[in-house]
Amino acid sequence: MLSDRIKRGASRAPHRSLLRATGAIQSEADFERPFIAVCNSYVEIVPGHTHLQEFGRLVKEAIRAAGGIPFEFNTIGVDDGIVMGHEGMRYSLPSRELIADAVETMVAAHCFDGLICLPNCDKIVPGMLMGAARVDLPTVFVSGGPMKAGRSRTGQAIDLVSVFEGVGAHAAGRIDDADLLDLERSACPTCGSCSGMFTANSMNCIVEALGLGLPGSGTALAISDERRGLLSRSAEALLAAVREGRRFRDVVTAASLDNAVALDAALGGSSNTVLHLLALAREAEIPYPMARFDQVARRTPHLAKLAPAWDGNRQWHIEDLHLAGGVSAVLAELSREPGLVEPDTMTISGEPLRSRFESVDRPGNGAVRTIDEPHSRTGGLEILFGDLAPDGAVIKTGALEPGCKGFAGPARVFESEEDALEAARSGVIQPGDVVVVRFEGPRGGPGMREMLALTSFLKGSPLSTSVALITDGRFSGGTRGFCVGHISPEAAVGGPIGRLVDGDVVRIDLSSHRIDIDGGEALLAARPAARSDRPMPRRGWLARYAALVGSASDGAVLGAVPAPQPSEDAWLATR
Repeated sequence: MLSDRIKRGASRAPHRSLLRATGAIQSEADFERPFIAVCNSYVEIVPGHTHLQEFGRLVKEAIRAAGGIPFEFNTIGVDDGIVMGHEGMRYSLPSRELIADAVETMVAAHCFDGLICLPNCDKIVPGMLMGAARVDLPTVFVSGGPMKAGRSRTGQAIDLVSVFEGVGAHAAGRIDDADLLDLERSACPTCGSCSGMFTANSMNCIVEALGLGLPGSGTALAISDERRGLLSRSAEALLAAVREGRRFRDVVTAASLDNAVALDAALGGSSNTVLHLLALAREAEIPYPMARFDQVARRTPHLAKLAPAWDGNRQWHIEDLHLAGGVSAVLAELSREPGLVEPDTMTISGEPLRSRFESVDRPGNGAVRTIDEPHSRTGGLEILFGDLAPDGAVIKTGALEPGCKGFAGPARVFESEEDALEAARSGVIQPGDVVVVRFEGPRGGPGMREMLALTSFLKGSPLSTSVALITDGRFSGGTRGFCVGHISPEAAVGGPIGRLVDGDVVRIDLSSHRIDIDGGEALLAARPAARSDRPMPRRGWLARYAALVGSASDGAVLGAVPAPQPSEDAWLATR
């Protein structure tokens, strides 16, 4: 065992003395048992995490019952909803790197034999995945689970995005003060990750498809008895993996990443998953170019329209997906068409992925469509390339209006989210405009802020379906509408988006997967790149982050030495 490095031999008497002082060692026999790290993200200001202190206690009891010695530590967590729309959002994506570093530091420094992660919201899931990929131990994930959907006083299912969009509707005079207060009080009725297919739940479902979480870990409600049962079963699965030597990188492979992307595309997950899966691949040293993500997404049918998307006149939420059979039901449907899922990838429990879905009933409540009648034949996420995005951009096609195939219009250029939001409020933005928000990328922001305050304001306003938004920043998983993010290279490093001016005609064609400008590359090349006059941080974490962060097209990871990547052409030639 790795933990023998700190507990065996006469020279480790000081180490054992300190271990005894923790109270975790209750007998001499405990030194013979595997030491298990419990990575918790209990944070009181994040509603998806307020219950994780109890979960940590339950997991530690289960680990001890299964034959291990648990040692719990905590990571930070940023609540994207609470930091939305102000400077605090600059810390959201960078927090992912701090969490990854914390996991690596705690686990590697203390010679643990296995790792169980208790994440839930926003950047905590990918941060833990990245750290776990670095240390490559037997690892199990069990999230805190989603909250229930709220109910408005009219009985409609609502969620946090309903409140954000309510702000725009209120500003436009579409709802009154009482309506907005009702949304505020009703949208988030329990603890847990926000109830739609936003970033947190997208990533927690992806963890299941990767094989790192047990069935139900992505969809069982936070307040359910089933979620508590998952804690015990996950601890047992981890101890079995420790005994059998089954490690993180035995489970997370290029094939399992393909399965994760296929699930994500079928569910129409958050556009942020592109960033996080590319970052995970780099940490696991798996060559996985954006072209591969795009190709898997294009061949995968879109089977579920969950909030923020609308399915006809209603919205489905994560609890509805769970009742339809959860991740296993979606994988089962995909497996009915050859080539969409690799069924023999390994799971952390030692069984092939097919064991999770081969006996699952077909979905019956309408939240998940069958493979024969999908919402569309291509997935709910799409990668675009073109004059404005030579290295790629991302759009959540699953959250577009039905039948939407593209958008073209004059650019209305803004140098920050705040400038664009003020223009929307004051009536400067007109129907038909392509709103351009730049210098919001990983380096230029810094921090690549989500723009839910802006997108939801537009969605709640009369401009709802008549404008498009493009940015080198990113969007909340709750964003819907014609929004293209992650445009790479970003303006801060000289990307083409930094050469746009008001009135340029931007064309977005989903059938050709392109985002271009009338006049093409030659027009852009003849112009100087814009420069931002925004003061950049000169000290502290954000200054270091801006100096070290890479492109969104590579996952916006830190590091001076890029991981080796095959060219996209070379990879595509092997398919």
